[in-house]
Amino acid sequence: MAGIDPGCVRLRLDSDNGRVSQVSVASERPAIAERLRGRSADEAVRLVPLLFALCGKAQGRAAMMALKAARGEPCGPYLDPAVQREALREHLWRWLLDLPPLLGDAAMPQEFVAAAGWIANGQRAEMGALLAGSRIDGLCHRLGEMEDLADPRPRLLPPLDAQTSLACWPHLDADFCRMPHWQGAPAETGAIARRQGRAGTTASAFAARWLARIEELRDWAAGIEKVGAGGTASAAGAEAGVGRAVVETARGVLMHEIVLDGGRIADYFIVAPTEWNFHPSGPLAGWLMGRDATDREAVSAFAARAVAALDPCVRWELEWR
Repeated sequence: MAGIDPGCVRLRLDSDNGRVSQVSVASERPAIAERLRGRSADEAVRLVPLLFALCGKAQGRAAMMALKAARGEPCGPYLDPAVQREALREHLWRWLLDLPPLLGDAAMPQEFVAAAGWIANGQRAEMGALLAGSRIDGLCHRLGEMEDLADPRPRLLPPLDAQTSLACWPHLDADFCRMPHWQGAPAETGAIARRQGRAGTTASAFAARWLARIEELRDWAAGIEKVGAGGTASAAGAEAGVGRAVVETARGVLMHEIVLDGGRIADYFIVAPTEWNFHPSGPLAGWLMGRDATDREAVSAFAARAVAALDPCVRWELEWR
């Protein structure tokens, strides 16, 4: 199973009369779950974290917890330290390495290496000093200059743990994994959803999503750690031999559901945050539809900022048709 392509978010645009007239957003992911069917359950769970380039800790924890729940060992929501550290490092990567070039500034690789070490060692004061520094403060102020897109009421996924998710979706299937929905419509997950109604969520569209990530870093630096934040994990049994785990990753809700046939995997379903955030009818399509398309380079730059704000866990590609 080595060498699996992690997939791609494919963005296709049409233009008419100088405007973007059609937007197609597709998350093209390998059918990893299909490759796990028929395997020994324990073998499949060991393989899962090896198959994902990003969030391997979260994927592995979700697999392990879903299997335990299928075997009658559910787990209420708790903050998993390893998954929490992974989520915080992902936020750091975005803020220190990805965001500065989007704003015309230089990336901060030395600061990233130092800060990743602080997370690993629990050095909150050092992290707090970095986040309060002039470079980060300057990035925060310049976020508003990134775009002029108003986004007053994003449709955000509400807080969910494994048990409450069963009331929403008693069973998962392949169609839901490809295009998940909340009450029949797309919804966004991630730091912005976890911080509904709190600081940063009233900013313009792109800034709100970036600020929500840094607020999670600032909470950690201040010693504020609550169940529901990034790193939260839970698992519940849907019925005998069926277990579901829900893990809050950097990018949002990750769900794994395992269906057992004795000691083997009869079915396996994975719903990743990217499928929520890059739903064909989600925010990205709305942001791009109707934009001035006379300067394709400008549209491409806007699309890059939009995609970065939503933060896919795979590469993305833009095609004009």
